Amino acid sequence: MKSATGKIMTGAEAIRTGTAEAMSADRSVIVMGLGVPDPKGVFGTTSGLQEEFGKDRVFDIPCSENGITGVAIGAALGGYRPILTHQRVDFALLSVEQIVNQAAKWRYMFGGKMHVPLVIRMIVGRGWGQGPQHSQALHAWFAHVPGLKVVLPVLPQDSRDLLLLSVEDDDPVIFIEHRWLHGVRGHVDFVRPQLPLGRAAVVREGNDVTIAAFSYMVLEALEAAKQLAEDGISAEVIDMRTARPIDSETLLASVRKTARFVSADIGTGICSVGSELVSIVARGAYGSLRAAPELVTSPECPTPTSPALSAEYYPRAPHIVAAVRRTLGLKVADSLTAVPAGVELDKPDPAFTGPF
Repeated sequence: MKSATGKIMTGAEAIRTGTAEAMSADRSVIVMGLGVPDPKGVFGTTSGLQEEFGKDRVFDIPCSENGITGVAIGAALGGYRPILTHQRVDFALLSVEQIVNQAAKWRYMFGGKMHVPLVIRMIVGRGWGQGPQHSQALHAWFAHVPGLKVVLPVLPQDSRDLLLLSVEDDDPVIFIEHRWLHGVRGHVDFVRPQLPLGRAAVVREGNDVTIAAFSYMVLEALEAAKQLAEDGISAEVIDMRTARPIDSETLLASVRKTARFVSADIGTGICSVGSELVSIVARGAYGSLRAAPELVTSPECPTPTSPALSAEYYPRAPHIVAAVRRTLGLKVADSLTAVPAGVELDKPDPAFTGPF
């Protein structure tokens, strides 16, 4: 479906579109990663790129994450702008030395004269019982490192826009995609991105409470806001978009208006970017708060595999609703966060067809 200025597409198609736009605009942009030219094309995000741009610019890599990340860093230092796909954040852990000790440090160590314009795509999120070694959300690890930028797109427009901005950036960018967002459909305008890298977006305006969220939890926050509106509660929802840098200005302006705050993150709570938002609000808008901030995250244990454990693990819109009600001093029924009968929370949204 097309409009005068754009097209309805999935998140995966938006990433593929942004990649193709970047490659068409700049011949120094190359795409590399496990499964990039595979028929499945990394959830469809790289499908057809090799046919369009050639094998010298779009290619598979050996299953040696640390080594190939070093190659990508060298290519970036040599004038290329690589997009490296590690498929899952779990696999990228093998390349942490290159990312943290090399890519993140070169600008600093060489007084700003050397840059590493590298985008590293990593996929997070649950689905099909993939469990502790394939479903972790570790964006907070990378957000802790000076020299890295950490991007978490949600809607298709941002998937396209943030990828273009990440490729143009002269610093290494960790681009983290939730696999359930690859199937989300939305309108994408093929225009210059409206918001710069590092700026949050207010995706729903409200007056009674601010809900700031990362990645898939933005959709849960929007659903929570709809449910809260049925009870006359007006929630403002902020899509933070980047975990480093964090847009404190937009966040604090909202909290000073609403006087209540709920932070929602896809990861666990301790040392998380979600808890960092609570810290920012506590330090920057303490005088405006009418209630203690709330934090909604996954439990402090590894991601489960079994459906029974998954049903108690993943935070959802009802958990955000419960947190908002607590900030308002309202009663929270024990049944609010109960999982409906027959619902398996590790089963993907119907738009996601898996199994990977």
